[in-house]
Amino acid sequence: MTVRLNALSIVAADMGRSLAFYRCLGLDIPASADTEPHVEVTLPGGMRLLWDTEDVVRSFQPDWVRRGSDGMSLAFEAGSPAEVDKVYAQLVEAGHHGELAPWDAFWGQRYAVVLDPDGNGVDLFAAL
Repeated sequence: MTVRLNALSIVAADMGRSLAFYRCLGLDIPASADTEPHVEVTLPGGMRLLWDTEDVVRSFQPDWVRRGSDGMSLAFEAGSPAEVDKVYAQLVEAGHHGELAPWDAFWGQRYAVVLDPDGNGVDLFAAL
């Protein structure tokens, strides 16, 4: 088989709000993308992160409904344990839901979880 993971996709209820969240995590997304129905960003290493509005998804799947995302999350590595705390605090102060406050996990990481505007889990971590 020659399939390989190439992109991760997020369905956004509010594109501008979703992109603003991911900009806080350091992604270089132009402000002009806030009003686009589809956005793609190529990450270091070639992986792509994609966003589509709910309307775009319904244009090819009319019966689409949001099902939640408890089974998957995106994980962002911070430069230090203190940076995990700082980024978590910034996101929560910006009005995003802190799902799991920073803590020293038994597997050797400072670890926290914040939900993006569409309810997707976003892990923040750094080696202890």
